[in-house]
Amino acid sequence: MSFPDITLDLKAAMPKLRGRLLANESLAPLTWFRAGGPAQVLFTPADEGDLAYFLKHLPADLPLYVVGVGSNLIVRDGGMPGVVIRLSPRGFGETSVQGEIVSAGAAALDKRVAETAAAANVSGLEFFFGIPGTIGGALRMNAGANGAETRDVLVEAAGLSRDGSKLAFTNADMNFVYRNCGVDPSVIFTSARFRGKIAAPEAIRRRMNEVQSHRETAQPIREKTGGSTFKNPPGQSAWKLIDAAGCRGLRVGGAQVSEMHCNFLINTGEASGHDIETIGETVRARVKENSGIELHWEIKRIGVLTP
Repeated sequence: MSFPDITLDLKAAMPKLRGRLLANESLAPLTWFRAGGPAQVLFTPADEGDLAYFLKHLPADLPLYVVGVGSNLIVRDGGMPGVVIRLSPRGFGETSVQGEIVSAGAAALDKRVAETAAAANVSGLEFFFGIPGTIGGALRMNAGANGAETRDVLVEAAGLSRDGSKLAFTNADMNFVYRNCGVDPSVIFTSARFRGKIAAPEAIRRRMNEVQSHRETAQPIREKTGGSTFKNPPGQSAWKLIDAAGCRGLRVGGAQVSEMHCNFLINTGEASGHDIETIGETVRARVKENSGIELHWEIKRIGVLTP
């Protein structure tokens, strides 16, 4: 499927734009699942100023979505109408430390933020070492692992509104809940500041090694997969409910429920976005039938469903 090319019109309306605009660009290579359709427009801004300029001149009725490294994303095969923005490490990936405060751009990998903190003997951010995403996604989803969450360490986040205005959010402003935040979905996070505690480097490194060991032994991290597929229901483990419903190893087309960890889906080769979403919905239905509990997607699903 392809969309009408609107990049020439956008470029004409934004003569000072420095970032890259691409028409009908496949999103599959930008996701961990390696599946899904194209973006009508894929925009990679040069930096925050370039992004603000773009947003200021973007037609208000044009759909807009932001992606990071695509580790927690299913793109439907019909593709994504409107504009998909991808923040690059070059313009949004800086990390730094001052005392106990760790600063990071929204495109910085969570793992790199943990490493930056560790190099400065700052503890408390080790859990980021086990999250395969970016800080922008961590802010939006209150990403967490190994008993800690983004809301435990965030001081302040910065972002841009749909019209390009600069915004700042305290921890309280974020209205964090489990795997989500209450900030308007149209806001694009650009950076964040976190607070840790000075600690012995040996203790920090030991904790990071524990986090990495857990991932390698419990999750299919070397497969074409996403993060945890479903949120844990209160007092329950999603993977246990999925296993009890007989879904371990279940296949739909080229998609499969991981044998290693039931709350992970895998593209075994040539899975479509439809295969991956369908197997997820099949799992939800079987869990509901078996336990009466309704699982809710943690992975984000975007784009147009194909007939």
